[in-house]
Amino acid sequence: MDFLVVFIPLLPFIAAAIIGFGYLFNRIDGVQSERITAVIAKSTITLSCLLAIALLAADLMAMNSGIFIVGQWLSSGSLSIKLNFISTGFSVIVAALFSIILAVITHFSMNYIHSEAGFHRFYFVLSLFSSGMLLLILSGNAAGTFIGWEIAGLCSYLLISFAYDRPVAAINATRVFVTNRIGDAGFILGIALSFYFSGTIDWVRLNEISETLATPTVTVISLAFVIAAIAKSAQLPFTPWLARAMEGPTPSSAVFYGAVMIHSGVFLVILLHPLIEKAPLTMALLVVVGLFTAIYSFIVGLTQTDVKSSVCFAISGQLGLMFLECGLGLWELATWHLCAHAIVRCYQVLTAPSFLFYVHRNPMRLITPYIANKRWLYIASLQRFWLDPIADRTLVRPINGLGHDLDRFDKNIIDRAMGAPVSTNYTISSLTQLEKNLDKKAQHEIQVEFVRGSGMVGKLFEWIANIMSWFEDRLVLRGIGMDMVGIGSKLGQAAITFEQFILKPRYLVLFVFIVLMIAASI
Repeated sequence: MDFLVVFIPLLPFIAAAIIGFGYLFNRIDGVQSERITAVIAKSTITLSCLLAIALLAADLMAMNSGIFIVGQWLSSGSLSIKLNFISTGFSVIVAALFSIILAVITHFSMNYIHSEAGFHRFYFVLSLFSSGMLLLILSGNAAGTFIGWEIAGLCSYLLISFAYDRPVAAINATRVFVTNRIGDAGFILGIALSFYFSGTIDWVRLNEISETLATPTVTVISLAFVIAAIAKSAQLPFTPWLARAMEGPTPSSAVFYGAVMIHSGVFLVILLHPLIEKAPLTMALLVVVGLFTAIYSFIVGLTQTDVKSSVCFAISGQLGLMFLECGLGLWELATWHLCAHAIVRCYQVLTAPSFLFYVHRNPMRLITPYIANKRWLYIASLQRFWLDPIADRTLVRPINGLGHDLDRFDKNIIDRAMGAPVSTNYTISSLTQLEKNLDKKAQHEIQVEFVRGSGMVGKLFEWIANIMSWFEDRLVLRGIGMDMVGIGSKLGQAAITFEQFILKPRYLVLFVFIVLMIAASI
């Protein structure tokens, strides 16, 4: 029954492709096509859910071998990545649970998103997310898990900014997306270190080899993956992004941040528990981060005045307890905690709009006077302990300044050294300079200042540039005649237009993709 594992993430991806291409080519559009889109998404995700349950039943009856290999995906030197999936154990249990939740959310969303302008877009993203999330859970190697990890992150960004015409939604989506890229960097580093030290990125093989690796090596590898997990599951210092993510529609908040994606970090830690157990420092980090996140979320959650914010801090607090359990070695407890929490939070977030109705005439329980009398704690809780401003001052502003410095260095030094267009005037070449000077001054001797520099290095570049400018002026321009200036200027402008055209982001991405494909084929 192992072969069923391939179709579990594949079916939602097919649904996303059908909805996406149908909408792109105007085959699916408007309110009249809502039923078609909903039926495609519901049918495929429900079928994927049934396959996940069948795979789990086969695993409980010991009918699965544990790993199903589809074939070779990538081979380069000693690096060999197979397209393989895990068909037994904790991954199958989580896949069955999450697929049930995804099926429920898909059915629930049909009436909730009905007549919304982004109905088809919502189901496209939800189907793509379902595929990415199930791939993340069931992939047998770090590369496949990372692909699912990134798909889930991208879909999160798209659904937080579902109402993209609202500035708050767009800003929050961008902030969440950028924050999660820090975790992605840790994941990539973990993959690189795993291959460098153990020669494999297969999860099962990596856990087995961890027995033979030295403690410092295991610590470095595990820390990289744990950083990724901490960022993905909104642990300190990344907790504030979860409150921003609640800007999206209620069904997406339930599936992303109540039930499914928010547990990705805990899942990754549990998946790698044989590796992490060999690293005491990593275990201690899990304890500290989990404990402080739980305390922080409890205190901040007491002063929230809206339902979604209150629920989101309850979510991060429970996730903190899961990390604490993992750090203490209570792996089975963390596993049951994850499954139970996903079910409860999914229900809570889905029913958040009806919260006031449910709690009518049900007074809130007062907190203890010891906490209630702490005015400074109340103020800090209202401000969420200023984590966002602290992050801006310590990370965002320095990196932004570094980016401006690098951009200035690139324009003033690198571009001039390479002869590329520089400055806001975009002075292309001495041909263009010469033509402008001829229009202004009727003189025979024209001094063309090609570049000006300062400092030792700057003067060296200035000297070389002026020699090249003199050579061009004396031997090229005046040697071939001044009639060629106009032609040369037109050619220069055409070259710049072509350069600006090919340097657009979409063409750069295409070029990088082609280079990678050629390198992979070689």
